[in-house]
Amino acid sequence: MKNNLDHIRDIAEIRSMMERSSKFMSLSGWAGILAGTYALIGAYIAVKVYNFNPVTVSEATENSGSTGLVQLIILALAVLIMASGTAIFFSYKRAVQRGEKAWNATARRLLSNMAVPLVSGVVLLIFLLTNGLLGLLAPFTLIFYGLALYNAGTFTYKEVKILGLVQLSLGLISTWLISYAIILWAMGFGLAHIIYGIYMHNRYER
Repeated sequence: MKNNLDHIRDIAEIRSMMERSSKFMSLSGWAGILAGTYALIGAYIAVKVYNFNPVTVSEATENSGSTGLVQLIILALAVLIMASGTAIFFSYKRAVQRGEKAWNATARRLLSNMAVPLVSGVVLLIFLLTNGLLGLLAPFTLIFYGLALYNAGTFTYKEVKILGLVQLSLGLISTWLISYAIILWAMGFGLAHIIYGIYMHNRYER
């Protein structure tokens, strides 16, 4: 009986080692919580300060001049930089705690699979901006980000894939409900990230 338990324990350890070598397990729930918080603050500023209020595909703001667009782009970049920086910081910190390298072959595979939909999305967003189709910005950021997360879920926790499907679904819904696009964007990038972060922290980090 004791030998059987030892074999089961050995198999579990081998499986754990194989999982660590094939999947990026250093994602932090706190990164999701803070990214969601940044997104909610960014959405509030966009609506209340910069009057970004999508109504139709081509009529997205009360003040959609070049100055207003520059301010929105700066705001979006600030949210992106803070969210990315937070994710990198907590991933590195967690990798150190686990005795692993944060930048390894698995991390490179994860990022390369995220890069395809993200780069495609950036190219399309530039097209939307230059053609005044501002009402589609929020839906398409959700869609391409959701696709990136879904791809990334193959190389990390399965919950990332689920989060990707949530973002993708909200993005597709918002293409039909442009007047609610900002609310749906805040739900996806803000609320969904916070819920995901709390769940991940409680399940994997406590």
